[in-house]
Formats: sequence, structure tokens, C-alpha cells
Amino acid sequence: MSEEEGLQAEAEELSELRELGSAPCGAHIHCLTIAGQIEGHTLLPAAAKTTKYEHVMPLLAAVEESPEITGLLILLNTAGGDVEAGLGIAELIAGMKTPTASLVLGGGHSIGVPLAAAARRSFIAPSAAMTLHPVRLTGVVLGVPQTYDYLARVQGRIVRFITAHSRISEAKLTELMLRTGELAGDVGSVVEGPEAVALGLIDALGGLSDALDYLHGAAGEG
Repeated sequence: MSEEEGLQAEAEELSELRELGSAPCGAHIHCLTIAGQIEGHTLLPAAAKTTKYEHVMPLLAAVEESPEITGLLILLNTAGGDVEAGLGIAELIAGMKTPTASLVLGGGHSIGVPLAAAARRSFIAPSAAMTLHPVRLTGVVLGVPQTYDYLARVQGRIVRFITAHSRISEAKLTELMLRTGELAGDVGSVVEGPEAVALGLIDALGGLSDALDYLHGAAGEG
């Protein structure tokens, strides 16, 4: 590779890091950052920190297709966001043959929970937290039975996904989501790192080196 080609490749990597929060992490591990709010079909305010699903989905497909990439590291610090977009990203991650590891740093709240659980191996920092709560809709909501039925069905999809990709039971997860008295003026629960592991939501407490060690080991087994 010539010097000019090298500079161009470096510029492309920096652009990808700025725009997508994505970059190579070593020779064979790719790193994807999911931060802020997950943006779906509706544009969020320009001042909001967002992760756009239309950027993440093709990137995941490209990682899966690359013979040079042996592992994907997903760094999570998200407040949640669009349910459909978040669940779609989680399904893509769960369907990858490339070894994947998620690391919750700061927070993996709301739809961030299935995103964390979707990886083949999930880690959470001891100081991180995860918020579990029922599905909500923003804007005008019609107070009719069909609306409540729709919300219940969406919530059921999320619960089934989380329980299929973690060790927590459906009954315990639902109980945490509907708990009263913990969140001011709302229902739900906040669980910190050690509790998330004890509940089976996340596989292990750990940090960056633990997630990378897992991915290097998984690549070696392949």
C-alpha cells in the first residue's frame, strides 16, 4: 500500500468513527458504539446524541460478510429509544455467526437491554446500570382497547427476545418491568452491574479487556 493509499484509508477510518461510532479494534476485531438514543423512523432533535439504525444495520451486515473480521465488540451506553429500531438491531446481532461481545458502560437502559443480551457473550461494568420498564408510546395515544393490546404485544416481543438470549425467566423479567415504588412517578426497575449478572440478564461483570479476551478466544476456537 502506497503512502497516499494509507492516508486515504486512515481518513476513511476516522470518518467512520466520527459518523458511525465504528472502527477497527486491532487487526481482526471491529468495534461498534451504541450511544445516546436509538433513532428510528422519526428524526430526533439535532442536539440529541443518537445512534441511527440505518447506519448500524448495513454495518453489521458488512462485518458479518468480511472474512478478515473475527469478532465484533459492541460498546453500549444508551438511554434507549425507538423500540422497533432497537429490536431490529438486536435481531441482527443475535443472528451473526461472527463472535460478538457486548459491554455495558454507564447504562444500557430500556431497549438497550435486548441489545446487550443479543451478543453471544455479554459483559457489564460494575458501575453500569440497566432500566427495565414497560413499553411506552410518545405523542397522542388513543385510549382504546386496541392501543393497550398493541403495547402488550410489543412488550411481549421484547420480553421473549430478552429471555431467549439471557438466563432471566419471563416471570422475573416481567415482575421487574412492572415493579412500583422504585422509579418516581413510573413503574419499572433499575439494576446495577452485579445485580444484572445475578439475575441472568448479563453473562458476567467485566471491562474492556474481558470482552476482548473473549473475542480473541472465540476466534481461536473457530
